[in-house]
Amino acid sequence: MAVGFGIIGLGLIAEFHAKAIQAMSSARLVACLSRDRQKAERFAGVHRCRGYDSMSAFLQDPELEVVCVCTPSGAHLEAALPAIEAGRHVIVEKPLEITLERCDRMIEAAAKAGVQLAGIFPSRFHDLSLVAREAVDAGRFGRLTLGNAYVKWYRSQEYYDSGGWKGTRQYDGGGALMNQSIHAIDLLQWLMGPVERVAAFTGTLAHDRIEVEDTAVAGVQFANGALGTIEGATSVYPGFYKRIELLGTAGSVVLDEENITTWTFAEEQPDDSRIREQFRRSTRTGGGASDPASIGFHGHQRQFEDLQRVLDGTSGQPLVNGEEARKAVAIILAIYESARTGRPVRVQ
Repeated sequence: MAVGFGIIGLGLIAEFHAKAIQAMSSARLVACLSRDRQKAERFAGVHRCRGYDSMSAFLQDPELEVVCVCTPSGAHLEAALPAIEAGRHVIVEKPLEITLERCDRMIEAAAKAGVQLAGIFPSRFHDLSLVAREAVDAGRFGRLTLGNAYVKWYRSQEYYDSGGWKGTRQYDGGGALMNQSIHAIDLLQWLMGPVERVAAFTGTLAHDRIEVEDTAVAGVQFANGALGTIEGATSVYPGFYKRIELLGTAGSVVLDEENITTWTFAEEQPDDSRIREQFRRSTRTGGGASDPASIGFHGHQRQFEDLQRVLDGTSGQPLVNGEEARKAVAIILAIYESARTGRPVRVQ
């Protein structure tokens, strides 16, 4: 039987969720929800599902099993909790929520209801990310010494002016880090290991009428002793692919979105030349660097398929369950606290 998916919140990212669901062989988009009845009807017409403007009616849809939460970041909890309490599995767009207290409420509610909770981080599911993780797990880097994430993106003033919630603390929760760089921050900590402490500066340097940062830098100390940096910006024209650097005593890897820039180890293995060639130019989109719509849905699709394997019993936990999705939020909030106080902050 195909798993029935529904989407709450019908902004830009909902289109990518819909395409990912419709590309799956054993899933169907059965329902969508917006407070705007006309928007719900338009979305439902395009994607051939049932449209609702009532949460209770949406959750009573007989075919609904998994709910995708695509509302503004600071409203994820209000969308997720009713779905969880109705016994639906929930997958939430990044960030899971904008405070740890709200993340924890969601995690605890899912555990109590016995349903799955996952957070969207499609970069973990890219082939190159998985190959890099295999190299880390195999110990090919020797001792990891430096881990860096760079997100030098561009967003126009019109981008922030176009939506009432963009750039606000209440609903965006933060700026270039919480909204854009969070993908790279999650990928960095997934590959390098937990982040223990940060020391940071943030600023709003290129935009007006926003309450959040458009430029941020942070020094990072990982639990394994490695050091690193995080740079996140929406102030850099024209915008560049996100970059992850994994550097150690026996090897170095540099990833530009889904491309390999560097793949070098002290002990070369037979697959290394193939990996370098396969991922030399494998990015097929703009990576969201200057246009938030210039991304693919393949990572979302793989993440939905990962959840589906959990639901059919062939896998134990989603790769990005609630606890995993919380980690990047905790790092970002620690960066904000460090920038506010001028002191290093331990990640909670």
